[in-house]
Amino acid sequence: MKYLDEYRDRDVAQALIRRIAATVTRPWVLMEMCGGQTHSIVRYGLDRLLPSPIELVHGPGCPVCVTSLEMIDRAHAIAAEPEVIFTSFGDMLRVPGSNGDLLRLRSRGADVRVVYSPLDALSLARANPTKRVVFFAIGFETTAPANAMAAFQARKQQITNFSLLVSHVLVPPAIASILQTQGNRVQGFLGPGHVCAVMGFREYEALAERYRVPIVVTGFEPVDILQGISMAVEQLEAGRAIVENQYARTVARDGNRVARELVGDVFEIADRKWRGVGAIPKSGYRLRAEYRAWDAERIFDVGAIDTREPERCISGSILRGLKKPCDCPAFGKECTPQTPLGATMVSAEGACAAYFQYGRRATREVA
Repeated sequence: MKYLDEYRDRDVAQALIRRIAATVTRPWVLMEMCGGQTHSIVRYGLDRLLPSPIELVHGPGCPVCVTSLEMIDRAHAIAAEPEVIFTSFGDMLRVPGSNGDLLRLRSRGADVRVVYSPLDALSLARANPTKRVVFFAIGFETTAPANAMAAFQARKQQITNFSLLVSHVLVPPAIASILQTQGNRVQGFLGPGHVCAVMGFREYEALAERYRVPIVVTGFEPVDILQGISMAVEQLEAGRAIVENQYARTVARDGNRVARELVGDVFEIADRKWRGVGAIPKSGYRLRAEYRAWDAERIFDVGAIDTREPERCISGSILRGLKKPCDCPAFGKECTPQTPLGATMVSAEGACAAYFQYGRRATREVA
């Protein structure tokens, strides 16, 4: 396929691997910041093709995985309310909360529906004026423009039976948090291409300078990722720490101006809890005061939330790049896609799901 096959070209990939091998002189640890990149790395075995001094660890780049347990439990409490139609993308339905998931709630009579866009949820509200329709608005900056548009249209059309339960998280504060984590080993980052397509990468420049860490905005195909790794390794070997843009065919430094302005009009920066990571200051979005009538967290009083994480799940350490899925004693045993203990096994972008799907039981195969 034009514009796709060239980024999966075996000869180009092998040339990049040889270039990395010729450049590297010491061990380096790199983290990819997007779940789509994680799946490509595991699917194509890119981490196993790299010279042994290079180690890839997986960051908190799966939006479903990092949605806090407290917020998931709040979503379940709202979904159980009478007269509520609770809507979400499909991958959220099987994410375990403290007491089951949304699928279990639906089996007990809750009106839980999968939608493909927040605007579909808005249409549901328009078609069901006696119901209260809630959309679970999660994700990184990538999904924020569409969710902002739903809130904007609901306010403009005065559709008062529609609301959003907002749990957006932001990548730059997560990078800072990882670099400040005790025991952190990450020395360079593959930046999230889709996020930067919306927001640009100006914010990352201050991080690279402050923490002296290379950040290479990277795409999702094998050649993209290998080129991003090569660029990061070249910086590390040369003692440089700047932001570079490997994904220039999609990403500009200032991102998508229209999308950014819409997001800024609807949302404001807020503190946010991340599942497995904890609270990170100024790491999320919430609706501005002008949109409080469409803010499900303010509309629904669900009382105190008492969360309970499975003790055997190490997803928090995986999301911080401290461990790999195959380090977990429950991986592939008690914890599978059919019986997930944590969100990293449920989501299509989760690291544990990727390792399970592609039969990964160890980080590297022994030759």
